[in-house]
Amino acid sequence: MPRKLHLNAFLMSTGHHEASWRLPESDPLAHLSAEHYIHLAQTAERGHFDSIFFADSPVLQGEPGRRPAGKLEPTILLTAIAARTSKIGLIATASTSYNDPYNLARRFASVDWVSGGRVGWNIVTTAGADAARNFGLDDTPDHAQRYEKAAEFVDVATKLWDSWDDDAFIGDKELGIHSDPDKVHATDHVGRFFRVAGPLNVPRSPQAYPVLVQAGSSEDGKNFAARYAEAVFTAQQTVDDGKAFYGDLKERTRRLGRDPETIKILPGIVPVIGDTETHARELDEELTRLILPEFQRRNLAERFKLPVEALDLDSPLPADLPTEDEIQGAKSRFTLIVNLARREQLTVRQLIARLGGGRGHRTFAGTAEQVADTIEEWFTSGAADGFNVMPAVLPSGLERFVDEVVPILVQRGLFRSEYETSTLREHYGLPRPASRFSADSGETTIAL
Repeated sequence: MPRKLHLNAFLMSTGHHEASWRLPESDPLAHLSAEHYIHLAQTAERGHFDSIFFADSPVLQGEPGRRPAGKLEPTILLTAIAARTSKIGLIATASTSYNDPYNLARRFASVDWVSGGRVGWNIVTTAGADAARNFGLDDTPDHAQRYEKAAEFVDVATKLWDSWDDDAFIGDKELGIHSDPDKVHATDHVGRFFRVAGPLNVPRSPQAYPVLVQAGSSEDGKNFAARYAEAVFTAQQTVDDGKAFYGDLKERTRRLGRDPETIKILPGIVPVIGDTETHARELDEELTRLILPEFQRRNLAERFKLPVEALDLDSPLPADLPTEDEIQGAKSRFTLIVNLARREQLTVRQLIARLGGGRGHRTFAGTAEQVADTIEEWFTSGAADGFNVMPAVLPSGLERFVDEVVPILVQRGLFRSEYETSTLREHYGLPRPASRFSADSGETTIAL
């Protein structure tokens, strides 16, 4: 059977461009509206997308003066969306740094039941003193330790999801037996970071586990993804970079004894779609004019661990930037941004314009046909299994992608014309994990 594209809609307030909220069409309070996100989810479902996705962090990110900064808690938002959709997958971010495995496993199992088997968990390790101080800490552990904790966190969560056998429910009213207690198992986990007795107080959900998603592209991030992830959201600027990342991660997965087809790699793309190429560039330029560069200048200075005055808006990046090893958070994004600026010889002002749309993800302004051409090139050349679609402006950018780009992809035989499956795992072509307690499963289907 020919490969088919996978499409995820990454939903963010009024759009991924930081100035999108300033457009006349935009509602500056859309990020606090469940109806806004329900409409977006229904639009993506109309386009037969595999899933929608919400990023999240336990800290106020960025400067509230620059763009809508508040966020609704995503798993709560997903329950509202689940009630108004029927097929599309629902992915939420949750940090392993500032959550408890038991509560988080329960929350995702609950959403999987509520949605009929459509939930996914984007696993992140949260860096930064700002987040740490919200939890009574002075700072976060170093990069490697955060990933070590994340690995144990996922281990505990999967044990909890396995703690009920699929056939534990009996429901014998005459005998008065609801469930078989021999098929409900203690977790009894004792590790470096967690002690969890179990079992979970939610039976095994329709998918068994949520689809496990990961978005880090550092060495630690890629090793973690190769071991655990079933979908990977990544940022690559060129086809060659995409092919290198794709091949590397698939090979790491193979070396760990996993089938590389069970990990789907979806680079981000920020499309600005116009009636003509000129029209698309005009729309993109309008957004660029609305950027307030001083906000981004301060953001870049913080990322590069430099004083603000070291970044001259009309000069290239300084030569003496820190190395990736000196950066504790978002290592791969740091390197991507520096390489983009060096490769294209951008001034700080030009770099800010490039980052304003996608924070390092590939931005593209063109017609629907040109967007489809780009997607097809990456997909057929082995640079992607699909795309994390990040519209610059919402809802119009997603509506235009669904109405204009998706039909082209369908006509070319690259994408589905209707849903053929019901759960998120099925959409992505992923197996339902067998329980580690089942007789034929061995230890577990997740490589731990």
